[in-house]
Amino acid sequence: MQAILAVTVPFFILVLGGYLAARRHVLPESAIPGLNAFVLYFALPCLLFRFGNSTPLLELLNPVVLGVYLLAALLIVFFTIATTLSERVHLKDAAFGALVAAFPNTGFMGVPLLAALLGPAAAGPVICGMLADLFITSSLCIALAQAHDASGHGARTAALRALRGALSNPLPWSIALGALFLATDVQLTGPVAVVVRMLADAATPVALFTIGAVLWRAGQHVKTAPEGGTARTPLADYLPVALIKLFLHPLLVLVLALAAHALGLPLTAFQITVLTLAAALPSASNVSLLAERYGADNGRVARIIMTSTVMAFATFPALAWLFGVRPAG
Repeated sequence: MQAILAVTVPFFILVLGGYLAARRHVLPESAIPGLNAFVLYFALPCLLFRFGNSTPLLELLNPVVLGVYLLAALLIVFFTIATTLSERVHLKDAAFGALVAAFPNTGFMGVPLLAALLGPAAAGPVICGMLADLFITSSLCIALAQAHDASGHGARTAALRALRGALSNPLPWSIALGALFLATDVQLTGPVAVVVRMLADAATPVALFTIGAVLWRAGQHVKTAPEGGTARTPLADYLPVALIKLFLHPLLVLVLALAAHALGLPLTAFQITVLTLAAALPSASNVSLLAERYGADNGRVARIIMTSTVMAFATFPALAWLFGVRPAG
C-alpha cells in the first residue's frame, strides 16, 4: 500500500493545490480557462501523442476492451437515470448526473496515473475507454438531456452537436497522429521533438492542478435560488451518484470483464485490472462545463465531481491494493 500511495498521493495533492490556489485567488478565476486551454490544446495532446506513438493500434482500439467498457458505461447511464429521476431531478439533470457516473477522469488524470502505477502498457486500455466516453457516452447523455424537446429534434441536434464537439477535441486526433507516426515509422526530430517532449512532460502536473481549479470554479457558477441566493443541492441528490461512480461502475466493469474472459474472449488479467481501475477514477471534471453550457444543474454536477474526487483519494488506492498492484519502476 505504501508504494501505491507514493504514486497516487502526489496526484491528488496537485488537484488540491489547484483548488486551494483558485479558492485563495492566488490563481485568478480569469486565468482558469487559459490554464484549461493550455492543457487541452497543447500539453495533453503531446502526452497522448507520445502514448499513441508507442502503443500498437490494436491496443488503442481493442474491440473486446471497447465492448466491455462501453457496455458497462451504458448500463451505468441508464441505471443512474432510472434511480435518480424525481420531482427535484428532471431528465436533463439526471442525464448529466449519469454522465458523471459513467465518465471517469481518464484524460487529465487516468492516463498518467495508471501509466505511473502499471507502466506504459496501461495507456492502451485507458485510451480505449476514453474514446468510448468522448464519442458515445457523452453524446448519448447530452441527447437524453435534450430529449424533452417536444419537436423531437432536440435530442438529435444535441447528439450531433456533442459528436461535433468530440470530433473537434484535439485529444483523439493527437492519439491518432501518434499511431499514424508509429505505423509509418516516422520519428520526430530536432526542435520539434524537444518541444513535444517538454509539453508532454508539463501535461500531468498542469492537468491535475487545472482539475482542482476547475472544480472550485464550478462551485462558484451554480444555479441561483429564486430569492437570489445560491441554490442548495440536497445530499441525497448527489452523494448516491458519487457512490455509483466509485463503487458500482468499477464493480460492473470487473464483472463484465470477467464474464467476457470466461466466455473465451481475448481479455487479459492486466487489461481487466486497468479497465477496473480506470472506472474507479473520480468523475471527469469537464462535465461541469458541459452542464453549464446546456443549462443543467451544474451545482449538482460539481458536487458529484467534487465528492467523487475527495473520496477517490482513499477508494482508488484501496482498490489498487486489493488488485495487488505493484507500481512500475
